[in-house]
Amino acid sequence: MSRTIMAFDYGTKSIGSAIGQDITGTATPLKAFKAKDGIPHWDDIGALLEEWKPDLVVVGLPTDLHGKDLKTITPRAKKFAQRIHGRFGVQVELHDERLSTTEARADLFAMGGYKALSKGNVDCQSAVVILESWFESQWGE
Repeated sequence: MSRTIMAFDYGTKSIGSAIGQDITGTATPLKAFKAKDGIPHWDDIGALLEEWKPDLVVVGLPTDLHGKDLKTITPRAKKFAQRIHGRFGVQVELHDERLSTTEARADLFAMGGYKALSKGNVDCQSAVVILESWFESQWGE
């Protein structure tokens, strides 16, 4: 049975989103949400969840290259994940997002050059990278 999985790339100024199906293991960018000091407009997040009705939400967990928490952003991403679960009652998992932004920039540049590298595009493509990486980790077990 196929599940719909949504991913978020959390940031203090912008939060990217993507949607995918675990049967195909592919993800599609959705939209980026502006955030004010890490806090999104929750009604916008709720509307997206209502529209897609995901079975699971994956939130990228920012860490350093060694997988250690980053002092300021890691706890905030965890809090964002907890709030999604608490506010909307959807199952949430955290997933290591090391290098997702770098990979997203490379993917976007390959598709559309510098013009494709807008902040919103990068954040949404980062969410795609996070989700596809999560799919790969599920199959690797």
